[in-house]
Amino acid sequence: MSGCCGPTTVEPEPSGQAVRLDDLPVVVVGAGPVGLAAAAHLAERGLDFVVLEAGERAGASINRWGHVRVFSPWKYDIDSAARRLLEADGWRAPDEEWLPTGAELVEDYLAPLARLFGDRVRTGAKVTAISRLGYDRVRTAGRERAPFLIRLADGGELHARAVIDASGTYATPNVLGASGLPAHGEADAADLVDHALPDVLGADRDRYAGRHVLVVGAGHSAATTLLALAQLEDTPITWAIRAGDAARAYGGGEADALPARGALGTRLHAHVESGRIRLVTGFFTHAVERDGEQVRVISRDPSGHERSVTADRIVSATGYRPDHTVADELRLDLDPILGSTRALAPLIDPNAHSCGTVPPHGADELAHLEDGYYAVGVKSYGRAPTFLLATGYEQARSVVAALAGDWQAARDVRLSLPETGVCSSTLAEAQEQRTGVSDGLLGAPLPLATAGTFRGACCG
Repeated sequence: MSGCCGPTTVEPEPSGQAVRLDDLPVVVVGAGPVGLAAAAHLAERGLDFVVLEAGERAGASINRWGHVRVFSPWKYDIDSAARRLLEADGWRAPDEEWLPTGAELVEDYLAPLARLFGDRVRTGAKVTAISRLGYDRVRTAGRERAPFLIRLADGGELHARAVIDASGTYATPNVLGASGLPAHGEADAADLVDHALPDVLGADRDRYAGRHVLVVGAGHSAATTLLALAQLEDTPITWAIRAGDAARAYGGGEADALPARGALGTRLHAHVESGRIRLVTGFFTHAVERDGEQVRVISRDPSGHERSVTADRIVSATGYRPDHTVADELRLDLDPILGSTRALAPLIDPNAHSCGTVPPHGADELAHLEDGYYAVGVKSYGRAPTFLLATGYEQARSVVAALAGDWQAARDVRLSLPETGVCSSTLAEAQEQRTGVSDGLLGAPLPLATAGTFRGACCG
């Protein structure tokens, strides 16, 4: 397929030749759902673009957790512009009420969308640095007229009129240490530590079956892994969290507006109550001591009290954080707490908001001091775990409208998000019937987690 937009190449400008920003493409970093949504909106507006994907295919990070089923049904998982382009090419959308797995999200949506863009999506293109051509972070005069310089891991460079960074956070998981620092000895036991969402019931089964597994973390990724582990016979499970109880991890239960998300907490609670999963609260990981093929994890709480858990393997489901070092030479306006933009931080603060209560926001809230650079998707949220795919799609639409000079559309931001509240359980019941889940507990593999490269996101 030639693609809806045709191939494009970006060549370095001859030495001494003036660079016209309008003649350069918009570079999108990351070919996940939000990056490809941005590409779809750029295509609709006739703006030249290139998508740079570090992996070998679109949705490479999602494919790493392809066995996991997301919370949001298809109707929340498809961007509006992407849908229009795909349907014009003869694509038929999946059942809008179905909860796709990560693999289905890639195969049935992202892969066809990437093919539509042809050579404009470049795989195996890892971005290592973004700057302004001829300008470091300090130099000001004429800065706004200089193109962006994007450097790749293979030494290649591209120039761009603007950059939309949708690279996500999957490659930068948080550490085990409870204070945000690596636990003492954590690196020495790295081969016994897995990060969120291993394929417990599939490819990784032999690593866990019959072994004592310690899961650290209180989010939905931790819950998903715990439910999968509970299906392995003779596999002791310990779940360690910093909080004094697991009420927040259990979530809204039957009152959750995303039934699959509510079912996750309900089932997890049942396993803890039955003793299948041993819950350890008030656990502040301080040190990791390796003892042969086992590892002793030591908690030291703020008062100095210590206790420990010895396990065969650890699943560190402690969330993710954005890597802003790639843009060190740009002028970023980052909130000192979350690592989002300062304007966005109060709108997504997890101390005040859940996924469904985040207000609409777009280009204005995502803008940095560096004109023309935007981080979108889960990376835009910094360390806040309140991200939804629908939110990222609206971000992409607004940012592209701003780049096109259509500020009226850019500022007309709208979101319709599923909140935690009373709703029908029909979706969850239908999904259970179609996947073999029954009696309120997992009767067949049905891991549920958040959508996207967006690991650490609370709701996807």
